[in-house]
Amino acid sequence: RDIPVIFLTACADADAERAGLEAGAVDYVTKPFNPPVLLARVKTHLALKAQADFLRDKSAFLEAEVDKRTREIRAIQDVTIHTLASLAETRDSETGNHIRRTQFYVKALARRLCENPGLAAILTPRYIEMLFKSAPLHDIGKVGIPDSILLKPGRLSPEEFEIMKTHTTLGRHAIEHAEQLLGMQVDFLSMSKDIAQSHQEKWDGSGYPRQLAGEAIPLSARLMALADVYDALISRRIYKPAMSHAQAAEIIVAGRGQHFDPDVVDAFLAIQDEFQAIARRFSDAEAGAAHE
Repeated sequence: RDIPVIFLTACADADAERAGLEAGAVDYVTKPFNPPVLLARVKTHLALKAQADFLRDKSAFLEAEVDKRTREIRAIQDVTIHTLASLAETRDSETGNHIRRTQFYVKALARRLCENPGLAAILTPRYIEMLFKSAPLHDIGKVGIPDSILLKPGRLSPEEFEIMKTHTTLGRHAIEHAEQLLGMQVDFLSMSKDIAQSHQEKWDGSGYPRQLAGEAIPLSARLMALADVYDALISRRIYKPAMSHAQAAEIIVAGRGQHFDPDVVDAFLAIQDEFQAIARRFSDAEAGAAHE
């Protein structure tokens, strides 16, 4: 298709010439013809073809380079996110694969909620991709919580709990600082800020840090709220044993419309098997039996 075609023909009527050009010919020469003129036309079209080939090859090269650079940037982005998130997880070794599990929980919930007419316009493939990237940073603020509180084996005192609650705002401020260093806003960091700050808000407004209620809570944070609580319930912690899936599901259902967005709870109930599969896939070795 990239080879230029010149018609050389005794068919000299205008309709035939039009048909030839419409068929894709670059030129139409009728007999009798002048050989030097014909050669000049051929030379011109060969030169045009050489330029077209160069531009086409250059375009393909540039596309390949852009694709390569994009993949590199995404890989660096993913590694950076998990490195930052791991800083928080190293403060609490018992959380194990909590980052990975919650990341896949929120993705599964978002995909299910795509079927909800009221949310389908929000939950685009791009949104879900950014949600998946952002989720690991939900507890980044815990790096600022003292070990005496973060790792306390018993119930926190009211004063200690107030300090623990600051991990939400500490997380948002840390991500905002990263944005300031970049000198620009990045999609996944914007969503990360919402998740870090608001994943402890409750549907009825009794959460923290801002006592947001209902749809005033960012959707990304409402998804993380359920994912985070579910994983905490089925995982062993220094202050509690692991619960079974059935026990965790019962607590989540009881929190429908109070702690959790009703639509998100309904999505969870519809994909419980997927949640259990994710929990088994990324189970902590010492808590593996809890996911059975």
